Amino acid sequence: MAINTQALIIVIGYLVGMLVIGYIVGKLKIKDADDYMVAGRRMGLFMVAFSLSANNIGGGSTTGLAGKAYTTWGMSAVWYVLAASIAMIPLAYFAPKIRKTMAVTIPEVVGRRFGKFSSGFSAILNILALFCLTSSQIAASGSVVSVLTGIDTRICLIIAGVVVILYTTFGGMIADQISDLVQFIIILLGLAIATPFVIKGCGGWNAIASKLPSEQLSFTKIGWVAIIGYIFNYFCTFLSGPEMISRFESAKDEKTAQRASLLSAVLMAAMAVFPTLLGLAALSVKESIGNPASGSAMMAVTQAYAPTIITGIVSAAIISATMSSADSNLLCMSTMIINDLYLPYSGKKLDGMKEVKVTRLCNIICCAVAMFISFFGINIVTMNTFAFAIRCAGPFAAYGLGLVVPRATKHSGQISIITGTIGVVIWQILSGGGFYLGILPVVFGCAVGTITFLLVNLIEWKKGVEAAPSAYLED
Repeated sequence: MAINTQALIIVIGYLVGMLVIGYIVGKLKIKDADDYMVAGRRMGLFMVAFSLSANNIGGGSTTGLAGKAYTTWGMSAVWYVLAASIAMIPLAYFAPKIRKTMAVTIPEVVGRRFGKFSSGFSAILNILALFCLTSSQIAASGSVVSVLTGIDTRICLIIAGVVVILYTTFGGMIADQISDLVQFIIILLGLAIATPFVIKGCGGWNAIASKLPSEQLSFTKIGWVAIIGYIFNYFCTFLSGPEMISRFESAKDEKTAQRASLLSAVLMAAMAVFPTLLGLAALSVKESIGNPASGSAMMAVTQAYAPTIITGIVSAAIISATMSSADSNLLCMSTMIINDLYLPYSGKKLDGMKEVKVTRLCNIICCAVAMFISFFGINIVTMNTFAFAIRCAGPFAAYGLGLVVPRATKHSGQISIITGTIGVVIWQILSGGGFYLGILPVVFGCAVGTITFLLVNLIEWKKGVEAAPSAYLED
């Protein structure tokens, strides 16, 4: 396979630029653990909003989404991102409350209210999920490099993993958000510019549509039950998602956090259609581009029907999407390991840059494990769906409702974490990750946890059980 030299140069230039940002920020701006983990809590509206958006638009929302349009979902694949955009709107109610906690992680808040066991269990669930999510983003980045160079995919996975390690380890949350701003602009503009070129190269939209079954052009092919389910799915995963919470915690104040959630909804909606159209274009010319696998469909059709420089832009956009999620996942995972497991259970204290150094070492180890997971070639969307489910269903009620129900008792949070986790595992097995009885596993698990939370509170309120400690430091 011939190397796409011009496209590869664009991608290399982008990667070097991101590493430079990380290195400079790490040298000049990282003075303590707060700087590294929550950007010193001084980020403004656009930084937080673009970072939220870039983090949500990862490999699953670009190559994975295009793959869904290419294989089964057709035009209705647009809902994979549009549903996430809609879910950001009610999240704006919780955003200022999240910022008000002045915490670093979700388990930290859960631990304040419901005890050390709840904190530790929530941390373990999140860490397991973040391994899967980091792995899926590395896999997406590696597939792009493989398409451009013809190098064996596993070697490309190692290359992608090394870049993620270096970039994340250098600059922490400040570099993460600066680069997220750049990355989301590259994602949005790159796909917006590339899509018309690809459609024209495939003969125009009418030619593409004429080659597709009519049901592939329906915006509601997956059905309203699935669409509504995905909206609930995203709301649940966002409210108890560590990378989302860390962005709200990095905002300079509570109002900024709320406005950033609403602006992020607009930004994500703006780019939902582009990967879908590229996936459909790939389906219409499937035979002429060599029947690519679903994860490679977007790159294959772009490389075949768009100018070389456009292929480079799309490649940079995909890697932007995956890196913006991979670095966030990796940083959150390392932060939880240190903040919620190592420090509480070891009894040790790490001050200033010492905590940063230990977290950086943890980044390297965690990313190496994530690279190993990526070698198994698990479907990106499947991996993401499972990871979101397992990390969110248990802590969802304890964290989300724990922020807004001051009288919540300690047992309500503890028991809801357990029942929510059991619920999501059972539903995952029954459904295979799909819509069993029209309900996604994460939605079912969150519902079980929420019902448990409310029932235990009602019972214990009648018994006069006192409220758990506040989630907010000043209360």
